[in-house]
Amino acid sequence: PYCHYERGSEMNIRLALLLLLAGTPVLTGAYPIDGYPETGIRRVEGERLIDEGVIKGRQQPAGARLTTAEVDLRLLDHKDMELPAPDPAFTRQIAKLLGGNAGRYGLAVLDISDPDNHRYAEHRGDFRQNVGSVGKLLVALGLFQALADTWPDDLDKRTRVLKDTRVIADEFSRGDHHKIRVFDVETQTLNRRIMKDGDQGSLWEYLDWMLSASANSAAAMTMREAMLLRQYGKNYPPPEDEIQRFFKETPKQELTALFQQTFFEPVTRNGLDLEQLRQGSFFTRTGKQKVPGGGNSYGTARELVKFTLRMEQGRLVDEYSSRQIKRLLYMTERRIRYASSPALRDSAVYFKSGSLYSCKEEPDFKCGKYMGNVKNYMNSLAIIETNTGGRRLDYIAALISNVLRVNSAVDHQTLGTRIHRIMERAHPVSVPEPPASTETGVRP
Repeated sequence: PYCHYERGSEMNIRLALLLLLAGTPVLTGAYPIDGYPETGIRRVEGERLIDEGVIKGRQQPAGARLTTAEVDLRLLDHKDMELPAPDPAFTRQIAKLLGGNAGRYGLAVLDISDPDNHRYAEHRGDFRQNVGSVGKLLVALGLFQALADTWPDDLDKRTRVLKDTRVIADEFSRGDHHKIRVFDVETQTLNRRIMKDGDQGSLWEYLDWMLSASANSAAAMTMREAMLLRQYGKNYPPPEDEIQRFFKETPKQELTALFQQTFFEPVTRNGLDLEQLRQGSFFTRTGKQKVPGGGNSYGTARELVKFTLRMEQGRLVDEYSSRQIKRLLYMTERRIRYASSPALRDSAVYFKSGSLYSCKEEPDFKCGKYMGNVKNYMNSLAIIETNTGGRRLDYIAALISNVLRVNSAVDHQTLGTRIHRIMERAHPVSVPEPPASTETGVRP
């Protein structure tokens, strides 16, 4: 990521924005590290070998060591639950954290720690802005919706398609500076680099690159595949020459219609508001050129929490899809931004973030990463699961901000800590009762 300065009055009229539609490259990772046999995601196998000390690398914090079986949906028994009305006292607690810049935030927190007493806090929950790479969640939704529509009763087939489909990077992937992690299982070597034409991976790996390294190149290729799956159905995947022919010869108007069918319809079909959550275009320049999308991209804190609530209920497409999307969001590498809060080290964190910032010349101000003075968008969506020291916490937090001239990555990290402390105070550690006397049966 870098900052764009605007020079001269002519440039100031235009105020061209530099979009940073993804997180810092190669700093986050997803999917449980025992997941390679099921998924074939090679990066995950590399993480497992690092964690076991077989090869060198950064080992996982305690909260990143859940197995695939342990990463599961928390609200399957509460499928009828909708987002509760905001709790006034909880909302005051949360809003107080924002201080004098409260008007530049949208914040929503859903506390599901007590299955029978859910609490919801919301501050400017309908504050809408471009949420950057958080929109990649809608790419995953579009793909899993197309999978479910094509093979509604065959979960094994869906899994085989994800694992066995070989995707070859082409011009759709061009125009991205984010690096992907390419792990060679045989030589046990890891390479971090920008995606290039001809790179191959499974559909599952492209999903992982999109959500772990937040690679725009992988996102664009995943969008291409989702559209192809929607177009060809059970004949997916088509041969490479047919893919090239389809995108070259199909009229742009028809491609736009297919784009909207693939990425807009699943939003409304899954009970979400397209006016509050939308990914309106490809994530690469070439993708935008080849397939005109459907306008602007944006999100709100409230709608992101609703998205996550439906996922936890197994209502995001279906239980299979919801579970796989959640596992793809499970962080198993270095944590950044909101997720980097030291308070969350022992917690399982499921996370996606995105930013957008731009700068103009200003006396006594130096532009830096995530410190724009024209735009300084930072967006975080996190599920936090804590089960340590006699305490059980489960909550969802969505934070959207546009606070100028501050380091928004540090700001989100700080707020992540403060929100967690509020949750800890709301759910104190359970103190076990002393054991009954073996002689009298009466507790001392």
